[in-house]
Parts: sequence; C-alpha cells; structure tokens
Amino acid sequence: MDAIVSAINTLDAMVWGPPMILLLLGTHIYMTVRTGFIQRKLPTAIKLSITKDPDAEGDISQFGALTTALSATIGTGNIVGVATAIMAGGPGAVFWMWLTGVFGIATKYSEVYAAVKYRVKDKRGD
Repeated sequence: MDAIVSAINTLDAMVWGPPMILLLLGTHIYMTVRTGFIQRKLPTAIKLSITKDPDAEGDISQFGALTTALSATIGTGNIVGVATAIMAGGPGAVFWMWLTGVFGIATKYSEVYAAVKYRVKDKRGD
C-alpha cells in the first residue's frame, strides 16, 4: 500500500510541479505572441460585450453569452485558490496571479475562437 501512495505522490509532484507552471506560462506567452498581443483589445471587447445588437442572431444576448462563459470558467475553486495562494505565498502571489492572468487572456481567447470556429448546427438549426 505504501508503494502505491509513494508512486501517486511522485506522479503528483511531476504533474503539478515546476514543469506544469512552465508549460502553462509558456503556453500563455506563446498564445499572446501568436494572437498579436490580443490583450490590447480588451477595452473594446468589454464595450462590445455589454452593448445590445438588435440585429444579432440567436436567442442569447452578447452579455448573456459572456456571463454564461465566465460562469463556466470562474468558479468557487478560483475564489478559494486565490485565498489559498495569498495565504501560502503572501502578497507576492497576487502579482504572479495578475501576470499569468493577463497572459492567460490569449490562451482563453484561442480556446473560445477554436470552439466557435469548429461548432456545428444540428438538424433544427440550433
């Protein structure tokens, strides 16, 4: 039994250790460069997401789609995770969370872009 626990702990250290941090941050930076620093368009994106477009297709407004997407992305784990990071890492953790958050915008943009590009309609047109 101890061998199994030891193997799981070793695997856990490999997956959630520094290599994962480097992989995530590297992906964020790569996507930022590949999207042409998409973060610079954030004020325009916020403006477009809260204004109504009467000619828009579908039953859900732009703001409704935004809040639905954010609710799926931001959950209680993120709230608890921030508090835990501050408790464990101190105020410096906030800086690193902001930094990775800003770069993470490009990764999230790329994810949503791929989801919209490759979506399909069913027989009813939904």
